[in-house]
Amino acid sequence: MTATRCSAAILARPRAAVTVTAVEIKAPGPGEVLVRMEACGLCHSDLFIAGLDKLPLAPLTLGHEGIGRVEAVGAGVSDWAEGDRAGITFLGTTCGVCDWCLTGRRRFCPDQANFGYTLQGALARYVVGPAAALVRVPEDVEASVAAPLCCAGWTAMGALREAGLQPGQSLALFGVGGLGHLALEIARVQGLRVSVVDVSEEKLELARSLGAEIALSGAETGRELQKEYGGMDAAIVFTGAPAAVPQAFRALKRNATLVLVGVSRNPYELPLAETVTRGIVIRGSYLGTHQDLEEAFRLLRAGAIHPHVHEHTLAETPALLEQMRRGSLAGRAVIAF
Repeated sequence: MTATRCSAAILARPRAAVTVTAVEIKAPGPGEVLVRMEACGLCHSDLFIAGLDKLPLAPLTLGHEGIGRVEAVGAGVSDWAEGDRAGITFLGTTCGVCDWCLTGRRRFCPDQANFGYTLQGALARYVVGPAAALVRVPEDVEASVAAPLCCAGWTAMGALREAGLQPGQSLALFGVGGLGHLALEIARVQGLRVSVVDVSEEKLELARSLGAEIALSGAETGRELQKEYGGMDAAIVFTGAPAAVPQAFRALKRNATLVLVGVSRNPYELPLAETVTRGIVIRGSYLGTHQDLEEAFRLLRAGAIHPHVHEHTLAETPALLEQMRRGSLAGRAVIAF
């Protein structure tokens, strides 16, 4: 490699506009690798981070949903070699010694590093990161199609596991964007009966084409799912809009599960008495297990899921993030390098 600089999607300071800027290509240090990116998806978490009042690292390269190939390895790296296919997710390194790390829940480690937040992210032609943080990616999958699985597909798989449903049971998905449409596809593979709720008719049409039995929009969707369709065995809220949470709650049967995935700095309210007397379980779901990610890749290779992606150039990133902010992106926008 002879280049010394490359373009990256940069957040220069908290709440600043995201710009595409030239940055230095650094050599990997001990325990690090240099990855030449092939594709990176855009995630709502990128928007969330861009809106924070404080950043642990600035200027910051955003992005955590990437596929690339190892270009070079630093001293002490033996598990990766030049040319290996690698994935970059939000979860970087963890401490390895806490209760969460030792019991298969390292995504909840209180001492974790994260790509596109505390580590420089994957929205750049070249990325340097800890070798221990990379994930193996199958050789026979297209980068732009596989990239969303590094966050959206992984998170969707984890949320469905948290819902704990059996084939034939009913599930409502609130938000049918990058995560929601993949959750719909995976849920159908699992034999679930899926309803979806979104404010975008384009996204509802996509959901219908992917097999959603019910597709609703409106202010009283929770009540409609309850009164007209008998209620849901579980609901997963992928949107970060707090108003969706009470609607999802109202859609639930007794002893059902509410899984919260979308993040927001704003609070939500739920009725305490109904939560208790109806035996509702409320769970937060963050990423997934290593097995969840492997299963997402397996489903992709088997042709069981088909991420709905739109390829774009890195220069389009600021405009795409604004579209995402408005909720006007259907499927997943992926930057192809």
